[in-house]
Amino acid sequence: MANPLEALLWSIAFPGFGQFLNGKMIKGIILLILELFINAQANFNSVIIYSFQGEIEESILQADYQWLMFYPCLYFYSLWDAWKDAGGGKQAYSFLPFVFAAYFVTVGCIYSSKLHFFGILFGPVWLPMLSLIPGLVIGFILMKYLVKKKT
Repeated sequence: MANPLEALLWSIAFPGFGQFLNGKMIKGIILLILELFINAQANFNSVIIYSFQGEIEESILQADYQWLMFYPCLYFYSLWDAWKDAGGGKQAYSFLPFVFAAYFVTVGCIYSSKLHFFGILFGPVWLPMLSLIPGLVIGFILMKYLVKKKT
């Protein structure tokens, strides 16, 4: 069995890799195929390239939002699953930061083509990435609250 942090980091690199590291080959293959399929349908690689090059309007035009909205849930499920299977997440409610991260990143994706902050349009990569922060914070706060309430 892999180290939980190692499995988590491999899943961050590519969904399914953490599962391979944990010896969960079928689950890893399924997550890998889903990642490749959703990525291709959403045109996500082009969206990432345009976003990193500062061409936010083009990244918005390239994105297929109907498919892109599936990506955060698949991604954060893959992270949580690899981490949990490697022995992480022994604390009660430890899944909550992953769940709230997926929710907030998905909402960030939904509003990414319309929402401006200080006149800046962040687009389908940057706004969801920024949305990760409040998702994790709320997930950790809720986890700590529920653990404290349980004891």
